[in-house]
Amino acid sequence: MPLHRKMLVVEIAALGWDFLDRAGRRSLDGLQFEPAETVFPAVTCPVQASFRTGARPEVHGVPANGFLDRRLGRVYLWEQSAQLIRGDRMWGTFRRGGGRVALMFWQQAIGEAADRILTPRPIHRHSGGMIQDCYSVPAEWYGMLTERIGRPFNLGSYWGPLAGRRSSEWIVGAIRATLEESADAPTLILGYVPHLDYDLQRFGPSHPRARRALEMLMTWLEQLHAAARAHGYETLFFGDYAMTDIVGPPIFPNRALCEAGLFSTRAIRGRLYPDILGGEAMAVADHEVALVYARDAAAAVRARDVLKNLSGVSEIVETPPSADEVQQTVTPDFVLVAEEGRWFAYPWWERRGEAPDYASHVDIHNKPGYDPCELFFGFPPFRVSMDASRVRGTHGRAGPGRKIAWTSSAPLHPREPCVTDIARALAAWLTEGIE
Repeated sequence: MPLHRKMLVVEIAALGWDFLDRAGRRSLDGLQFEPAETVFPAVTCPVQASFRTGARPEVHGVPANGFLDRRLGRVYLWEQSAQLIRGDRMWGTFRRGGGRVALMFWQQAIGEAADRILTPRPIHRHSGGMIQDCYSVPAEWYGMLTERIGRPFNLGSYWGPLAGRRSSEWIVGAIRATLEESADAPTLILGYVPHLDYDLQRFGPSHPRARRALEMLMTWLEQLHAAARAHGYETLFFGDYAMTDIVGPPIFPNRALCEAGLFSTRAIRGRLYPDILGGEAMAVADHEVALVYARDAAAAVRARDVLKNLSGVSEIVETPPSADEVQQTVTPDFVLVAEEGRWFAYPWWERRGEAPDYASHVDIHNKPGYDPCELFFGFPPFRVSMDASRVRGTHGRAGPGRKIAWTSSAPLHPREPCVTDIARALAAWLTEGIE
C-alpha cells in the first residue's frame, strides 16, 4: 500500500438526495449514492467550511455566504480569504506527512494551507467591466491548464444570466488534466462543480430542465471517476445542499424593517442606498435564511417583534454569543428561516426608480444580500432582472427532506451520515499508515 493515498473529492452544488432519488439515479458507474445530513445554513460557504474543518458553523465561524461587519458597517459576500474559516483543516495531518493538496474552485481559498489553489479572481476596472482572471498557486498553473483546455476560464459562464455548462466543462477539464499529471500531481484534489445550481434556481428541481442538467452532470462525474481510477485515485462525490421548488412569493425582511423605522437609507439622486451605520437593524438575505443584525439589545428586540410575524417566516433561530471578539462583530443577533417553498430577497425599496444602481447588474460584492435574480436578463438590455418572482428554486434549510447525496469508492465509515463526519472519515482514511 502506498504511503500517500490518492483521493479526488468533488463537491456538487445542489445534489440533493430526494432530487437524485426521484430521477432514479442512485448509482454511478458502480458507485451507490447514499443520503446524508448537511449543515445549517445549507448554503455554499458554511458547508465547504464544515467539510474542510469537520466542524459545524458555530465552531468554524462562517455564518452564511456573507455577513455584516458591525465595526465597518458593511456587508461582505463571497469573500475569498481562507482566514475567515477557524479550525484545523481535515487534510492537516495528511499534508504534514507529505501529502500534496489542491483546492480547485472552492470558496474562501486564497491563503489556504494547500499546495495548489485555483479560484476565480477577476480585476474590476475603474472604467467599468473587468479583466477575467483566476488566482493560481503556483502562478503558472492556471496558464498551463488554459493551454491544455484550449481556452481561459470565462467568469460569465460561472455566474450571471449566461451561467451554464461551459464553466463546469472547464472545471471538469481542469480536474482531469490535474489527475493526468506526472508524479508531481497532488495526492488530494478537492474540486467543485456548480452546474446543477443554475437551472435548479432558474426553474426549480421539478422542472424538466433540472433533469437534463442532472444527466449532463452525471456524464461529467462518470468521466472524472474513470480518470481518477485510471491514475490510482479513489473518489468522493458529495452534494452541499438540497434545492426545493419555490411555491410562494419572496419575503422582503428589509422592507419590513424599513417600514418600522429600523432600516435606514440615504436618498442619492432619487435612489435609496442603505445607511447601515445610521440604522438600527438590517437583514442579510441568503436564500432560505436571513441573518439579522441590530445596533443593540433594544433594537434586536424591536427587529424580532417586526419580523416574527412577517408572512413567510417559519422560525427565528437564536445565535449563541461568541467569546471571540472578532467573531462577535460578524455574528448576527438571530437568523430568520423561511417557510418551505419561500425565500428571502434583499431589496428594501418599493419602486424600481429607487433601486441602487447595482441592483440591475451582476454585482455580488456590493449588494448587501444574495441575489438570484442575477441569473436572468432584465430590461434595458445588458442588465439583470429585478423581478424576484422569476426565481423558482431555493435552499438553505436543513433537516427532513433536505438530505444531500454522497458516494465514495473508498471504504469510508462516517460515524453519522453527515457532512462533518464524512470529512472526518476521509481524514482518517487518508492518514492510515502515516506516522
